Amino acid sequence: MKSIIKFFDDLEDRVRARLSRHPVIYALISGFGIVLFFRGVWMIADEMKMPWEVSFIISILLMLITGSFVFHFVSDQLIVTGLKREKKIIERTEEEVREETGTLKSMKAQLDRIEKRLKELKQ
Repeated sequence: MKSIIKFFDDLEDRVRARLSRHPVIYALISGFGIVLFFRGVWMIADEMKMPWEVSFIISILLMLITGSFVFHFVSDQLIVTGLKREKKIIERTEEEVREETGTLKSMKAQLDRIEKRLKELKQ
């Protein structure tokens, strides 16, 4: 059983690495997979003659238990900006966004210098 799981885990890593270079194709394949999955779940629920209320309650419970409810319906960026009491990106001024971008570029340059220095020290 572990070898089967390992096989699919490795396969997933390779496929994601390849598809990440082609985001539109990645989105199309993922979209088809999601729609087909939900169609299958829908058909199973129909076969079970499950009332919509029961379906709704079970789905909410499953998503809350697995943590997928908040993950899928509220972005992590929205939560973090709320906790930090920051403005949403859409509410920020162009100047604020440019300033943050400049800070990030500066931090990246500094990290690049540190990385270069570490390589020199290793040699």
